Amino acid sequence: MRDQHEWNGVKDMSTITTTDGTEIYYKDWGSGQPIVFSHGWPLSADDWDGQMLFFLSQGYRVIAHDRRGHGRSAQTSDGHDMDHYAADLAALTEHLDLHDAIHVGHSTGGGEVAHYIGQYGEDRVARAVLISAVPPIMVQTENNPGGLPKSVFDDLQAQLAANRSNFYRALPSGPFYGYNRPGVEASEAIIQNWWRQGMMGGAKAHYDGIVAFSQTDFTDDLKKISVPVLVMHGEDDQIVPYADAGPLSAKLVQNGTLISYPDFPHGMPTTQADTINADLLEWLRS
Repeated sequence: MRDQHEWNGVKDMSTITTTDGTEIYYKDWGSGQPIVFSHGWPLSADDWDGQMLFFLSQGYRVIAHDRRGHGRSAQTSDGHDMDHYAADLAALTEHLDLHDAIHVGHSTGGGEVAHYIGQYGEDRVARAVLISAVPPIMVQTENNPGGLPKSVFDDLQAQLAANRSNFYRALPSGPFYGYNRPGVEASEAIIQNWWRQGMMGGAKAHYDGIVAFSQTDFTDDLKKISVPVLVMHGEDDQIVPYADAGPLSAKLVQNGTLISYPDFPHGMPTTQADTINADLLEWLRS
């Protein structure tokens, strides 16, 4: 695996190349116990800026990667499914030889974390955190009657295919951060940063990723997890509805703790970073 790009002997960014030839970009700051952050769809490692700076200041080593097809990672035409996402995360943890790691996943990243631990075990893992996360399963099925109809996700794909730039402007302007709620003041900078991250990635990866985050069933993965798991979920989450996600995941893992937030939106790690960071730090120190 290649660790750095070099130009005239100057190293400019950290990457690994997976066994199927996909280049994955990552950030790795500081020393101490590692916290590995897995971002949501269709964003990048940059979405964790508020958490990485905070936990770096608290003495942790902080690591975040761009999922394949997202951000600065290679825009591959295939492999946009949870099996590959988990394999890429495993490759990164092995390359960095991480041990006693805390894995934190937001939204789709929560699914990635659950599937990684479920498929690759807990030898390198100390704890896990699922924030506004997609497990156990988002789509409505016979076994998951409280899920969202498949037509909801089909519509997301249609909007992406029709005009990705418009779609990536509308989503953060409204339900992602709860800016469509009465009395909530929108941040133009946050909206633009969401759009920027989204447009850095590949349309094919994002199109396929909608199926990956909505139709993957993480129930068996969650049941395998015995390390302590913190589940954080906003009750006003308009992207991953609370009732069919957070509480169910907390019950399925063997050692789960649920913190719910009555008025917080899906993107609460950004809009309510002070609260999320403080609660997460308190749990890590408990």
